[in-house]
Amino acid sequence: MLDNATIHKAKIIQNQLQFWEKRGLYIFYLPPYSPQLNIAETLWRKIKKEQIDPLDYINKDTLFYAVNRCLAQLGKIWKINFSEFNIN
Repeated sequence: MLDNATIHKAKIIQNQLQFWEKRGLYIFYLPPYSPQLNIAETLWRKIKKEQIDPLDYINKDTLFYAVNRCLAQLGKIWKINFSEFNIN
């Protein structure tokens, strides 16, 4: 499953689709704007709303540290349910 990034629609990819399908690999594209279907978008939205404090935006280093701290919790505190695209 791919989003609609330019690279995913490139001629080199399009030329390979039939080759891949013959081998059982089917490529599906997400609808043009569907961040709710992209787990990275869901994760980033939750990090911004629930985990990062305004003081974490003071500079690049504090922001990187805060994001790394949040990502380190993934799988420990946060669980991702891929079948429902939920992060708990």
